[in-house]
Amino acid sequence: MELLTDPSRELARELSSGERLLWSGRPRQGILFRSSDAFVIPFSLLWCGFAFFWEFMAVWGITKHSDHGGIGFEIIFPLFGFPFICIGLYFVFGRFFTDMKQRQNTLYGVTNQRIIIRTGLFSISKKSLNLRTLSDLTLEEKSDGYGVISFGPTNPYYSRFGTGTSWPGYARYAPPCFDMIPEAKRVYEIIRQAQNADAT
Repeated sequence: MELLTDPSRELARELSSGERLLWSGRPRQGILFRSSDAFVIPFSLLWCGFAFFWEFMAVWGITKHSDHGGIGFEIIFPLFGFPFICIGLYFVFGRFFTDMKQRQNTLYGVTNQRIIIRTGLFSISKKSLNLRTLSDLTLEEKSDGYGVISFGPTNPYYSRFGTGTSWPGYARYAPPCFDMIPEAKRVYEIIRQAQNADAT
């Protein structure tokens, strides 16, 4: 999938009659560490370490006692730990590249009528949020100006994992957001002004 280099040109194709693009952008690119990694990284290392230990003990035990088990035991028992190793490697390494690739394919836009979010890993999905019905607008800004703007209520239990985390199933509970965008406060004000103008 090609990297989208001009958000304004890409989003301009989707605007309806009378709709004006007020801002467009993309999330921060590259490998990104989040606040949720303070929990996820130790957990992933523990998981991965246990999975490799299990696999080692399984292979070592079968090698040492190969005359005590059938061929099914020798194949199935080591294979049982293989999925756990794959999951552990994804948590340690793979999720960073998955997150990076998805951010490469993500576009954000603010118009005088709606919020536009285009994202996807293998296929593009599009989400539009009407400014009139938009509620619970939340800004989380870092010292470098990058930040997250969330649209809608956030479940406090899942918010501890941090916006944009690769924790499995998190996306089902997270509200739509502009993830790690530059000049987040300025974009937040653009959205608020567009809401106020739409209400008058």
